[in-house]
Amino acid sequence: MVSTKKLVFILSFICFGMLCKGQDVPVNPELLRKPWTAFWITCPNVAQRDYGVYHFRKDFTLHKPAEKFIVHVSADNRYRLFVNGKDVCNGPARGDLYNWYFESIDIAPYLKVGRNVIAAQVWNMGTFAPVAQISNQTAFVLQGDNKTESVINTNPSWKVIENKGYQPCSIDNGLRLKTYMVIGPGDDVSAKRYPWGWEKPEYDTAKWLTPQQISSPVTIGNGTDNQWTLVPRNIPLITEKIQRMARIARVSGIKAVNNFLNGSTSLTIPPNSKVSILVDQNFNTVAYPELVLSKGKGSSVKLTYAEALFKNGIKGNRNDIAGKEIVGNFDIFRPDGMNKRLFRPLWLRTYRFIQLDIVTMDEPLVLNDFYGMQSGYPFKAVASFSSNDKSLQDIWKVGWRTAELCAGETYYDCPYYEQLQYEGDTRIQALISLYVTGDDRLMRKALLDFHHSRVPEGLTQGRYPSNRLQVIPPFSLYWVSMIHDYWLHRSDDAFLHQFLLPMEEVLKWYENNIDQQKQMLGPMKWWNFTDWNTAFNFGVPDGATDGNSSIITFQYAYTLRQASKVFKYYGKDEQASHYLKLAERLSAASYRLCYDAKKGVVANTPLKNSFSQHASIMAILSGAVPEAEEKVLLNQVLTDTTLSQATFYYRFYLNQALKKAGMADLYYTQLRPWREMLQNGLTTFAENPDPTRSDCHAWSASPNYDFLATICGIMPDDAGFKRVLIQPALGELNEVTGQMPHPSGMIHVSLKRTGDRIQGQVILPPNVSGVFKWKDKTVKLVGGAQKIEF
Repeated sequence: MVSTKKLVFILSFICFGMLCKGQDVPVNPELLRKPWTAFWITCPNVAQRDYGVYHFRKDFTLHKPAEKFIVHVSADNRYRLFVNGKDVCNGPARGDLYNWYFESIDIAPYLKVGRNVIAAQVWNMGTFAPVAQISNQTAFVLQGDNKTESVINTNPSWKVIENKGYQPCSIDNGLRLKTYMVIGPGDDVSAKRYPWGWEKPEYDTAKWLTPQQISSPVTIGNGTDNQWTLVPRNIPLITEKIQRMARIARVSGIKAVNNFLNGSTSLTIPPNSKVSILVDQNFNTVAYPELVLSKGKGSSVKLTYAEALFKNGIKGNRNDIAGKEIVGNFDIFRPDGMNKRLFRPLWLRTYRFIQLDIVTMDEPLVLNDFYGMQSGYPFKAVASFSSNDKSLQDIWKVGWRTAELCAGETYYDCPYYEQLQYEGDTRIQALISLYVTGDDRLMRKALLDFHHSRVPEGLTQGRYPSNRLQVIPPFSLYWVSMIHDYWLHRSDDAFLHQFLLPMEEVLKWYENNIDQQKQMLGPMKWWNFTDWNTAFNFGVPDGATDGNSSIITFQYAYTLRQASKVFKYYGKDEQASHYLKLAERLSAASYRLCYDAKKGVVANTPLKNSFSQHASIMAILSGAVPEAEEKVLLNQVLTDTTLSQATFYYRFYLNQALKKAGMADLYYTQLRPWREMLQNGLTTFAENPDPTRSDCHAWSASPNYDFLATICGIMPDDAGFKRVLIQPALGELNEVTGQMPHPSGMIHVSLKRTGDRIQGQVILPPNVSGVFKWKDKTVKLVGGAQKIEF
């Protein structure tokens, strides 16, 4: 019989394994059950919740080579870790105080016999912090995995100093850009006050301070007075790679500029000059810009970042720069006259364009080099798509760039303005990740993040992590849809089971808001955002606030049907039956009250005084529309221009409705908005049709999912993707080839269409079966290669 103590250890190990799916470096199980022997430490005599940049450092000696040397590290707000001057790790992955992530890394490759130094730059943005950044106070912790590594545990043997070379700047971005922008401040860096070489072994720390101990670190499930509850990082480390700037687009204040961007030569700015250099990366990117400067004592270099240039507030074609100006967030670097000073912001920047505005004093300034360190979640694209329409490759390429730029330690709605993770965006992003990379770790983290965000009413917050409360009830429904998506694509019962009760609470909140007389949702609290179309008041459709919104009632019914399948799978037959009956009752009542026979579409409310594509789209998806009438309704939706239109975001759901109605062949004709963005010079897909705020918004990258899931027709046909449905919808295309990752291997589809006939090949992973559907014909699929011919 297993002892109680042993059983607890086994369960702890299992739970740790669930938490640590993203970790490559193991953690000593003792550290997950007991307080750490290291301490949270901070800089003394500073305001602990105010803006500040600090350096922590520990010198130690190794008497023999280390085969492994594992440490666990975290900080508030953020840190960057160096070993013997080498940048080895940064974090922590964003979470909250109940789930404060720590990174685990083996630093043995960076150590040597003899004297070593481990050092960390830690910063707290205080009241200027991004909205995505949750915080308690300035702090740093590093814990060795075992007794050998504990020699470098954070305690009073460390040293600390405040870096007074930093000041926040660019703190009014939202006002200058006249929009919502919450990514944090820029850096105003004075080289004269910067402790250069602080992270290297030869640096003298005699004047540094002894850090102040705060508390003993504890992990989740432990502690009685926690300031941070530590959990292992569950995603891989963020990667960085050098990315050269493409070209100098415009110059003023200097006669000639050589191509110093290629790193082979430098550019000298004369004394007492004012020079402006506009750099065009040629495509939108997310990176840490790095600028190497020499001389130029007393000078300043302001770097302004933008996705697009403006003329009278209008972006226009993104490739045209004549008569346009740059407006955006910025950093300021102030050289001290020394050689090869490297300036780099604390946090990543989003840009296509960077303008260097340079002011020199009595000494010339030398620009030795300028480049970016591209940064993001380490997705590896393994899927591919091609067709006889070569222009679709541009959509595929730009869509994937959009998705990549919107993925870091969380999914971002947009990297330039917010860097916040919203369920509405994230559901689409996660499906793209699954189909293009097969990597589900960021999706898993997102599901957990929203789970951790829940408010007492049972709803999730609309975005999370976030240091400001925002509740978007329809986004809680999309979180339930995300759980359904994960259930369809991954066999992961232990992970999914934890979400069943929270799903019930979300659905119950909606059930409590039903107008019993009409059998539609009544007045709804909070922000009932649906889409940024021009007819909805701040994205909220008619009836959402005052009662009887058909769109949100249909969305609730759509989600109830998804939840019913998940609960039935887990043996929760009573809930599954209840959700299905409730969905049928609500959708039937809403359709009866809101369908307008004269217009042939569904109204936004029973008053029938406003109409949108959204109402009919959700009516289809909810199952409210009789199957025989779906095509007629959708044809009217696509042709009636008096309806308020779905934006790029909601076109994802338009396509889902087309698929449900057997009209997926029309998808190819619905790609015009993406073609127009490319024609307008965008290199990532925008939030909305122009005039748009964000030029990079991941919900608009849905073609990277739909090319595979709709055109190639590859979909799960059972929970966990145990069976595959391939139902291609080529539309006007004659040839398509696609491949995508499946949990058991790769799925390959190669097809040619001639009229109503189709032929080609499908390859499934071994031991995976499914069906192929074409028009009204079906054939069984088995593992391996098989010929398709109808």
